[in-house]
Amino acid sequence: MIRRHLIPIVLTLSVCSLSSFAQTETILDDSGDWQVAQAPEPGTDAAVMAEAQQLIAEGNPGKAVSKLSSWLDKNKRSRSTYIAQAYYLRGLARLENDREYKALFDFELVIRDFSDSEYYIKAIEREYDIAKLYLAGLKRRFLGIRFETGRPIGEELLVRTQERLPGSKLAEAAALDLANHYYNRRQLKLAAEMYEIFRINHPDSRDHRYAMLREIECNIARFKGPRYDGSGLLDAKLLIEQYRKQYPAESIRSGVTEGLEAWIDESAAQQALDTAKWYIKTNDLPSAKFMLARLLRRHPATIAADRALDLMLEYDWLTYPEDDQPTTQTTQAGSSE
Repeated sequence: MIRRHLIPIVLTLSVCSLSSFAQTETILDDSGDWQVAQAPEPGTDAAVMAEAQQLIAEGNPGKAVSKLSSWLDKNKRSRSTYIAQAYYLRGLARLENDREYKALFDFELVIRDFSDSEYYIKAIEREYDIAKLYLAGLKRRFLGIRFETGRPIGEELLVRTQERLPGSKLAEAAALDLANHYYNRRQLKLAAEMYEIFRINHPDSRDHRYAMLREIECNIARFKGPRYDGSGLLDAKLLIEQYRKQYPAESIRSGVTEGLEAWIDESAAQQALDTAKWYIKTNDLPSAKFMLARLLRRHPATIAADRALDLMLEYDWLTYPEDDQPTTQTTQAGSSE
């Protein structure tokens, strides 16, 4: 008797559960997680969006793309409030379906035409994700095969992220990602410029000191030798002074600025020495003497200064300047006295 009464109770509970399930949907929340929410009325635009989200959540992004494309063909010229959501969801479905380049067209449309929509920032975030994929080495598809580099697109997307959300945490991350990308590829001029942009736009970032040191390093590494432009050394030297003012304790503790400054000093001295040698080679001895004297004055504790001193001795230039030498008349007057 007990079992007979249990059977209809169990059936009743099962029917209630199915009925409840039919009235729910799975949606993406702001954190990117799927949540269960009350489903909209069947046949409505909201129901189409909900079904598309459900298909993406279940791992059927291709079906979601097809459903959303059909809906957009009918409604994209209407005043429906779901158009921005439809484009965003189709881009998301294409991204889930390994068609990230096509997804960019949908995200760009949301960003361009629906800047007041709640999906504006979400679309920028998805483009940022695609940018990181391309910079990590993902190739673009061409004729169904991935072989075309996506690096330029990734770089452009990181720039756009900063332009579209200035001052945001996402813009901060994009700026640092782009600077590090250039640094890793040894595009040092671009890296130095990007680290500088990061420092200016995000002065309160916890990575500010890191970016400053990287910028100094890039400016030093750009110096190819005494025969090349040395403006990067001057930039690095000025930045080291600024670093010492902003981070005095860290500068003393690590000693990194002293080592970098010594390297800069030696490189600048070597450049001056090579210039003096060139003047000697072209028989412009006054200019050579001037360069060597300035080298000794500005960089006395360098190896190049030792060589400069040898040259000054060799050419007998370690004398008083003509203006400081006693004149013939003074000498004669002194001897007559």
